[in-house]
Amino acid sequence: MAFLISLELAKPATHVYHYHSAGWLRECAKWDDLHRRFIVSFMGGGVGQISVPEDHSPETVLEEVQVINDVDLTGNASLGLVIDRSGIGSFWHVVGCDEKSFADDVAVDAEGNAYVTDFRANKIWKVGEDGKLVSIIRSPLFTAKEWYKNLGGLNGIVHHPDGFLLVVHTFGGSLFKIDIGKEGDHEVKLIKVSGGPLTFGDGLELLSPTKLVVAGNNPSGRLVESSDGWDTASVVATFNGPRHRVATAATIKDGKVYLNHLLGFGYPKKKHALVEAVFSA
Repeated sequence: MAFLISLELAKPATHVYHYHSAGWLRECAKWDDLHRRFIVSFMGGGVGQISVPEDHSPETVLEEVQVINDVDLTGNASLGLVIDRSGIGSFWHVVGCDEKSFADDVAVDAEGNAYVTDFRANKIWKVGEDGKLVSIIRSPLFTAKEWYKNLGGLNGIVHHPDGFLLVVHTFGGSLFKIDIGKEGDHEVKLIKVSGGPLTFGDGLELLSPTKLVVAGNNPSGRLVESSDGWDTASVVATFNGPRHRVATAATIKDGKVYLNHLLGFGYPKKKHALVEAVFSA
């Protein structure tokens, strides 16, 4: 306890947006530049917003306001979310299947199709803009050879502007490139990552077409770069933030990377942290 207190009292090395919340766990956060707010997902089910005024002072603790509280989410978790031109697209840990599953993260393509990773069964659902299942993407590459690396599988996912998906396998540390076929014919490739593996990789965010941010733990963030269209890649820099809070997602605000952290501390209000990631080689 004394160690945690000392970590909390230490002066942050980079800029931090602190905000008060009623919950302990916040899995994902994305910046909505049109409305100057962070959108956050509740592990207990639901979605909140943290508005950031133009004259915000770093010393000011912001306040979270719940904006979605769906009774159907009771007992389940809200995990990955994505913001697109049409609004907020989010997928919950509530997915109907003939097998056990764990919907974790989501990306949206230019046509409005959503791609949802299954952390437990190592597959990806393709869901149309009408909310109906289109297809399921599977590959033997999604299953690690060691059984214990499949305890936590496909997780963070992003849609690249060139029309393919990038997906990370949390326990296996692998990064995949998925070329999206027009007729459901998807080609899955294992990206050779030097400086890897990306073990404990969680949320992903593209900083540019050639640079990918991988949030996780130990380190809190990795900057991965590719010069050949993501056939190969390299870990070029890392960032170590407050590891005791556990980084789970990344977002871009004003060209800067901010890492969402899972754990909040304090009572009765819990204080959460969105930490700027300043990468170094």
